[in-house]
Amino acid sequence: MAVLSRLIWRRAASARSFCAKSDRQLLASPLSSALPADDSTGKGRNVQWAFLGCPGVGKGTYAARLSKLLGVPHIATGDLVRHELSSSGPLSSQLAEIVNQGRLISDEIIIDLLSKRLEEAQSKGQMGFILDGFPRTVRQAEILEDVTDIDLVINLKLREEALIAKCLGRRTCSECGGNYNVACIDIKGENGNPRMYMPPLPPPPQCESKLITRSDDNEEVVKERLRVYNEQSRPVEDFYRLRGRLLEFDLPGGIPESWTKLLHVLNLDDHEDKRTAAA
Repeated sequence: MAVLSRLIWRRAASARSFCAKSDRQLLASPLSSALPADDSTGKGRNVQWAFLGCPGVGKGTYAARLSKLLGVPHIATGDLVRHELSSSGPLSSQLAEIVNQGRLISDEIIIDLLSKRLEEAQSKGQMGFILDGFPRTVRQAEILEDVTDIDLVINLKLREEALIAKCLGRRTCSECGGNYNVACIDIKGENGNPRMYMPPLPPPPQCESKLITRSDDNEEVVKERLRVYNEQSRPVEDFYRLRGRLLEFDLPGGIPESWTKLLHVLNLDDHEDKRTAAA
């Protein structure tokens, strides 16, 4: 509870750094917090967004891209956890057991890790953020409401069979830390659903022999993570839906197709991506 008290106290101490609004306003539409058409680059805007979605849906991929495009920090609780796991800190062994069993990490642990990251961002003068993997419970969402204002919550959705295949195909380079995926997902269209094709994201030649699989990326643990998400995290979607801040986004396929459509619904424009495509 000491962690929770410290975060609530920080509401008064650092509101100017992390809160864009002086009075809480319930948005009539989630798109009302997206960028206006005349500022589609988004640079310098103090966005305070969060990503929701099942494990493996791609929250980190799209949050990182938006972070770069908008020039705000990408705060991924999964990265915070993995950093702690690789350390020799007191939480390392406890976290390893929780992760390997596919269970959700407690609110107290996640909030403590997140609070340290927010303090670091504040000390560097960083404005705004894009949260990835937080909040995962209604309790976390309620605590977050007392700490900062969230303008928009993007809920990424993907068919379960594609989710499982994506998780089982994830690979990481043990040397450079790059993330790749060896799965080639090709789901036939049926029952009113269109065909879905997601090509693999192969590593460069220098990483091919150094790929490793996360210990929790096996079918049993992946299915358990999805079950836990459906049970405990779905209510978070309702929490933000009722407040008019939830933007539902069904991933139509791989990154090139999904990224373009996500930018469209957010009223954003990736000029750098267009230049690369035209080159």
